[in-house]
Amino acid sequence: MSTPSPQPLPPTQAPVPPPPPASAPDSPRARLAALRQEVGKAVVGQEAAVTGLVIGLLCRGHVLLEGVPGVAKTLLVRTLAASLDMATTRVQFTPDLMPGDVTGSLVYDSRTAEFSFREGPVFTNLMLADEINRTPPKTQASLLEAMEERQVSVDGRPRPLPDPFMVIATQNPVEYEGTYPLPEAQLDRFLLKLLVPLPERHDEIEVLNRHAHAFDPRDLTGAGVRPVAGPADLAAAREEVARVQVAPEVLGYVVDICRATRTSPSLSLGVSPRGATALLATARAWAWLTGRDYVTPDDVKALAHATLRHRVQLRAEAELEGVTAETVLDGVLRTVPVPR
Repeated sequence: MSTPSPQPLPPTQAPVPPPPPASAPDSPRARLAALRQEVGKAVVGQEAAVTGLVIGLLCRGHVLLEGVPGVAKTLLVRTLAASLDMATTRVQFTPDLMPGDVTGSLVYDSRTAEFSFREGPVFTNLMLADEINRTPPKTQASLLEAMEERQVSVDGRPRPLPDPFMVIATQNPVEYEGTYPLPEAQLDRFLLKLLVPLPERHDEIEVLNRHAHAFDPRDLTGAGVRPVAGPADLAAAREEVARVQVAPEVLGYVVDICRATRTSPSLSLGVSPRGATALLATARAWAWLTGRDYVTPDDVKALAHATLRHRVQLRAEAELEGVTAETVLDGVLRTVPVPR
């Protein structure tokens, strides 16, 4: 029996696939489904963001989480890290953080009278860049090479990063004092920008109920969170995603969506070819998560907002009129013909 195609979600949400089809307990899909369940032991009501992070892992991409303070962005990433049998680091981005504090630096050893390289926190599998927009552009740029090339260059020598490697960054959209907006070049390196909303009433009641019963967000082990997937599971899942088929008509649909953003009168910057390849990759991962080995136009629609919202730039006059990237993408998806 074929699995029905998921329906696109409101643009303020990240994708949430339907329950995965029955799989062998040790299959890659079952492992990643268990990963989403494990995160739910500590984080309530953010299944959409969890799924977006899983898609980022499947696509070898990086993810930017945006939400107001107190919606569990950092807890979400910490719990994901605890659910994975991988090396993880957390960096609190501050105005005085230097590039070497992230990438590492040469340190003089007085005993040998030589310089040796001391690895920075970027040498890990899963790096949490907390409040990335609180550090100056020079330090933000130190991550560009790591995110794009999977390496850092120190003293003219490239040093490869571990595999897998993923950056999950968080930022606050409502506080501008002492922040440095990410430049377009860096935003384009993030595969997905996920909006983490305030919880629904019933989810917020459950959060309070857990805290009333001694839940400690700093003690994830006490909450029962344990590693349920590792690098081997992720590598096997990626191989299966790579076998997901894409018809020529769907490829054309992805290209038409991205080209339509470049001619939108509300945008000064449309989606680049890198954005088109990102949309294709996320749609394939989404299709695989729902149990299919082919991509449909609905898969593309479902991931369009999360994949493209940070790759477009509004004209100043459009912003004054209250136009948002979400409304522009809504219009594009309505007007671009859907292949049959």
